[in-house]
Amino acid sequence: MSDPIVYFTDLRSRVGYNLLDKTRKLFEKSGFADHIDEGDKVAVKLHFGEAGNTAFLPPMYARVIVDEVKKAGGKPFVTDTNTLYKGSRGNAIDHLETAMANGFSYATLGAPLVIGDGLIGLDYITEKVNGKRFEEVKIASAVYHADVIITLAHFTAHELFGFGGVIKSIGMGGAAPSGKQELHSDVLPVVDSEKCTSCGRCVRWCPADSINLKEGEPAQIIETVCIGCGECTVVCTDGAIDVNWKTDIPALLEKTSEYAYGVLKNKAGKHLSFNFLFNISPDCDCFDFNDPPFVSDVGIMVSTDPVAIDQAAIDMANRAQGLAGSKLEDLEAKDKFRSVTGIDWEPLLAHGEEIGLGRREYRLEEIE
Repeated sequence: MSDPIVYFTDLRSRVGYNLLDKTRKLFEKSGFADHIDEGDKVAVKLHFGEAGNTAFLPPMYARVIVDEVKKAGGKPFVTDTNTLYKGSRGNAIDHLETAMANGFSYATLGAPLVIGDGLIGLDYITEKVNGKRFEEVKIASAVYHADVIITLAHFTAHELFGFGGVIKSIGMGGAAPSGKQELHSDVLPVVDSEKCTSCGRCVRWCPADSINLKEGEPAQIIETVCIGCGECTVVCTDGAIDVNWKTDIPALLEKTSEYAYGVLKNKAGKHLSFNFLFNISPDCDCFDFNDPPFVSDVGIMVSTDPVAIDQAAIDMANRAQGLAGSKLEDLEAKDKFRSVTGIDWEPLLAHGEEIGLGRREYRLEEIE
């Protein structure tokens, strides 16, 4: 069996040949237009960006893909799912308003915006996976019922996954909120009382109202109420909340691979993945801020194999130049993502390969 191909282009451009042209060429090189049948409903899956965040993938890249899908005879819609945490995307109304404020609309995309799991996140389909972590998973209904899915992932570091790419975008991003809760159930944040300043930011962000705060006292997390989303670990500006894993660290990563497998189970030959490796921030795009990139921009890649493209992305990003003035303290670290996050990301890809989601060995083919 030959290794899956990951097509890659750097970010150099010139008059008459810009990055949107390069994105279009990657799509053409993949040959994926031949996999789109006339009338296919095509989900273009991306992240609309949290209010206040400016690192998310700009909408013009999605417009390129929408146009190519239409040329191939498909009916595209642009989609994401509601969040588990209390941000600006917890229900379809707020989510769409945030998307439009961030530049995503029919006018900019040429396709409708559909929140994949409905008004309040209850629209999902249960899919059997018979995995190590899950017997079944809860997939957002619009994602499940789409004939084709094209994933546009902004590649970043991630505070719980080590990195966020295609598999996280499909797995976590394709799950309904109740599925996201299942994914996070092995995470239990803990408060360092000596560092806590009782600012209340974690209380305002917590979706489960699991944090108590009394005046003059450090925050307290109610373990029996906490759903393990882990968002408080990042929104705490004092570094007073860390993750205390209930089990081993790979649990969340293996669960996410199984969710990604469930999302793609009925999409054989009908899934294409992009990773956009620029503005690579040390946290995901789910927060209402973004810290400066910690490695230099790399390029854009596409593949039909979600494991191969994430492996290629982490390999190339780790070889990129570390940036001074960023969260990365060891600019020469061999694994810059692990240096920034402290997370061993390997189980995400290893388990993905084990369950047949894709292969870690790949062949990189560069295009101009």
